[in-house]
Amino acid sequence: MASTSAPRGGGDVPSTSGIMTTSSSMLCSENQSLIVEMRKVFNMMKEIAVDLERENESAKVNELENTVAELLVTYEDCTYQTSAIESVGNTYQPGAELTDFKKLLNDEFMKFKGNKSSAPQNHPLLRQFREAVWNVHHSGQPMPGEEHEDIVMTNTQSTILNITCPLSGKPITELAEPVRGVDCKHVYEKKAIMGYISINAQAKCPVTGCPRYLRQDKVVSDPLLLVEIEEMRSMSKENMTATLVEDFTMTDDEEED
Repeated sequence: MASTSAPRGGGDVPSTSGIMTTSSSMLCSENQSLIVEMRKVFNMMKEIAVDLERENESAKVNELENTVAELLVTYEDCTYQTSAIESVGNTYQPGAELTDFKKLLNDEFMKFKGNKSSAPQNHPLLRQFREAVWNVHHSGQPMPGEEHEDIVMTNTQSTILNITCPLSGKPITELAEPVRGVDCKHVYEKKAIMGYISINAQAKCPVTGCPRYLRQDKVVSDPLLLVEIEEMRSMSKENMTATLVEDFTMTDDEEED
């Protein structure tokens, strides 16, 4: 007769919700790795487009831009899928009837997708692509339709929520070991935030106004963060180059006068 006792190893039988949380975490990690690789591809395509623009290969640049727009659809779907898996893993509770996980995941996927703009033409990554190409011959000038400085600044902002570590005060681009809160998505210096959590029983996120509480296992160095920080560094260099070009242009104009 089959035994209903615990396994011979003596360990507790994992709960269904615990198994779901672990499984969803693994799937999210795999999806995130794919997202990281796609971000790297976007950056590579942007660099290629800049080189082509320098050689006045406008037709090839346009083809590359269309390819970026097509890839963005897959990229966005991958991010929605990751969010859906994470949501199901965190909230799932077994019921009396068998769960249709395919439908459950699809419903969550459509929920996340429905809350976002589906037009790739409005995506920040495509905006960054166009701006990099535009700056080849028009550095320091706003793109067509974005003559106002506040619009330009809004569109060049990074997806990282805070630009400095709230504990060390260092810019995010200069952190030795950047980590990010799983819940609030704020970024910190690893040594500083781990020390902060260890001496605070109720460690609230040190970013002003953030209501989230932190745990050491909920502050991680995800691969996507490193890619986003590198993008921030790249954008800073581009903005610095644009400023230098504008300054040199003004100096030449003054000398001519």
